Amino acid sequence: MKKFLLISKLILLLFVFSNPTKAEQNQLATFAGGCFWCIESNMEKVPGVISAISGYSDGNINSPTYSQVSSGETKYLEVVQVEFDANKISYKDLLAEFWRIIDPTDAGGSFVDRGYQYTSAIFYHNEQQKLAAEKTKQLLLNSGKFSKPIVTKIKKLKNFYQAEEYHQDYYKKNPIRYKYYRYRSGRDQFIDKTWGDKRIQWSQFEKNSAKNSSYNDNYTKPDINTIKDKLTKLQYKVTQEEDTEPPFHNEFWDNKKEGIYVDIVSGEPLFSSTDKYDSKSGWPSFTKPIDDYFITEKSDYKFFMKRTEVRSKIADSHLGHVFDDGPKPTGLRYCINSASLEFIPKDKLAENGYGKYLELFK
Repeated sequence: MKKFLLISKLILLLFVFSNPTKAEQNQLATFAGGCFWCIESNMEKVPGVISAISGYSDGNINSPTYSQVSSGETKYLEVVQVEFDANKISYKDLLAEFWRIIDPTDAGGSFVDRGYQYTSAIFYHNEQQKLAAEKTKQLLLNSGKFSKPIVTKIKKLKNFYQAEEYHQDYYKKNPIRYKYYRYRSGRDQFIDKTWGDKRIQWSQFEKNSAKNSSYNDNYTKPDINTIKDKLTKLQYKVTQEEDTEPPFHNEFWDNKKEGIYVDIVSGEPLFSSTDKYDSKSGWPSFTKPIDDYFITEKSDYKFFMKRTEVRSKIADSHLGHVFDDGPKPTGLRYCINSASLEFIPKDKLAENGYGKYLELFK
């Protein structure tokens, strides 16, 4: 009988330790990403999420109200606390949804909502969440997806106060008003432009991260005094002060030699002669860069018009502009200043450390 009881207890213990309780399966995550109506509505639709509650975190007064938080004087952020089933979705995959629906480069708020109370943050509940948040932030940094620094804070959760009842499930209670606000906020337009209909796949980001990390190891931006010593006055004014050289009176506009064009400051490989063409503009023109990683684009409103400025990724040198009046196959015209470029002839690629780009000329 004693032997039977002992075996029964062992079976019971094995059952308990091999079958986590509901409390162990269900975990909490807390995110700040601007208006909590929007974060809540997205998170509630993620498979594996049990609930999403709008609230306030990180301030110093007890039981804050919406009017206090929205004033921007309490140091609270609008947040959403998510309860999720860890057997159905991992915290890392939950982070993938969060990163996708915010602008992590905005230090002054989120989309149409401005002020500290609308800035983005990940509030971790334990050390495992902290490590996962830091790792995914680094993966985004290495991905080259954003041309500006990622400023989303990663902080330990200090407190959480549930927001007023009328804020909970706002998108369900006030669907017309919510849809109007959401559209006007610019959030969905940003998501469409940045991600389209793609979901974040961390496995792919990890592959790209290893590749891009090696890029950063090979190319760096010197300090400003070194740049001044290295460049001519024209090269400095173009790359560092966004000046423009005269057309037809620059080094490479009519260069027909085979080779690649690299950043004059950092040596980043930018364009190939295989993609160069005569655009009749008087500046070197290309249909595409060698590798999108080394190129960033930003809106330029100088001269009372909107243009797309092209800069190098690592040195952040001003290169020129890109237009949509180019030839096939891309339909693009990268109009680049010669002063931003150094030309490496095909027969000099290997000795200058660019041997892998010989493949371009086969």
